[in-house]
Amino acid sequence: MSDTIFATSVFFRLAIAGDDLGAFHTCEGMGAQMEVEQFAEGGNNGFTWQLPSRITWSNITMTRPVTSDTAKVVKWLNDVVNRVERKDGEIVALTPDGTTIASWQVQGIVPVRWQGPSFDPATSQAAVETIEFAHEGIQAS
Repeated sequence: MSDTIFATSVFFRLAIAGDDLGAFHTCEGMGAQMEVEQFAEGGNNGFTWQLPSRITWSNITMTRPVTSDTAKVVKWLNDVVNRVERKDGEIVALTPDGTTIASWQVQGIVPVRWQGPSFDPATSQAAVETIEFAHEGIQAS
C-alpha cells in the first residue's frame, strides 16, 4: 500500500526568508532547461557525446484572490526596492485540509513583477493579484 496523496484541489503556500506571504491558488512556471553541448570523439563514429552545460530556471508565477496577505507581498517588494537582496524561500503544495503534498526550496528569489487587482463592480469575479519571481534554483524538500 502506498502513502501517495492524490489531490483534486491544491493550493500553495509561499514563504521567503521565513516570512509567510500566504496561500496562492495557482503556481506556474516551475521548470528548468539544460543546455547540451555536442562533442564528437575522434575515431568513434557511432555516437556523439551529449554533455550538459548550463541550466536555466524559468520564472515562477503565483496568483490568488486579494486577501490581507497582499500587504505582505507589497512589503516584500518595497524591501527589495530599498535593498536588493536575493533570499531563499519555500513553496509548499497543500490539500484543502492542510496536508502537505510536496514542497520545494527555492534559492535566490528576486521579484520580477507584481500585478495588483483590478476592481470592477460590474463583474462578479474576485479581485486577483499575481506575483512573478526569478530564482537561482529549486530543490525538492
